Amino acid sequence: MSKLILFLLLLVLGMGLVSSKFLVAPKPVVAPIEIKQKVAAPPVVSTPKVSEIYLFEHLQKLQGDRSTNQNRTFARNYITASLKSLGWSPSLQRFADGINIVAERLGTSPKAGTIIVAAHYDTVPSSPGADDNASGVATLLEIARIFSNLSTPQTLKLVFFDAEEIGLRGSLAFTANKANLANLNGVVVMDMIGFGCYTPGCQKYPPGLPVFAQRDHGDFLAVVGDAEHLQLLNAFNSPTLPVITLPIPLKGLFTPDVLRSDHAPFWYQGIGAVLVTDTANLRSPHYHQSSDTVANIDRSFFTGAAQVVVNATHRLLQRQA
Repeated sequence: MSKLILFLLLLVLGMGLVSSKFLVAPKPVVAPIEIKQKVAAPPVVSTPKVSEIYLFEHLQKLQGDRSTNQNRTFARNYITASLKSLGWSPSLQRFADGINIVAERLGTSPKAGTIIVAAHYDTVPSSPGADDNASGVATLLEIARIFSNLSTPQTLKLVFFDAEEIGLRGSLAFTANKANLANLNGVVVMDMIGFGCYTPGCQKYPPGLPVFAQRDHGDFLAVVGDAEHLQLLNAFNSPTLPVITLPIPLKGLFTPDVLRSDHAPFWYQGIGAVLVTDTANLRSPHYHQSSDTVANIDRSFFTGAAQVVVNATHRLLQRQA
């Protein structure tokens, strides 16, 4: 996963930040970034509950090295078969380095627009990729089940990106096709949402973070978005699982390290997008390791994180424009 742990990334005045992979030299930031921990939810909209059973069935099926084309073919076949069994009609969008999978369910209001929810399905070599990123793919398939017969004003488009681990190539190819961006109101990208840690000191932070921003355990879900589209960040909250939202100014112009996950190509096109993450290597010892297995997924945290994304997706789809 070529991601960053964007949740922490912009908390430091006058400094650049750290991605989930790379430690970088300090860079200037134009203004302070306010961390918002959600405590009050928007008006409640009844949303179906995720199935822990289905989530873990998908994890078990998807677990395994998906760095080669042969292994990704197995994953693609599983994803497309699962979508078809739920009444969706997936299509394949081929590009030089892989194949994206796209499925769409039309909304009831033609002029309301579209929300994309996405996750990458490839892995780094030799990693089973349960958290990175079968957790995102499993949640996307659960969203497909929940919303298959659920009417909403806005159209829902599901995108399974290929080749994220070698430079966001799937999302770059997707956003290069302007037809994919028509009437698009926002994008939710999931990348590692299955690991929590609860012992003192298990949650790490990049140097220079304000003391008030630090929690010494990783019990929260991080949601990072561009400051120009706060309505996407505001859709995320949870009565049980802590959620921290981070608005990023100027689409990361002065903090280029926040541009290393599949939300970034949408920012390049001026489209609002958020990244939902468990913070990867700043929390998990299994990041990009052979130990990234289903056995090391935090069952309660993952199920709660999936529900947060489902709830946010439902709220976004309910909006008329």
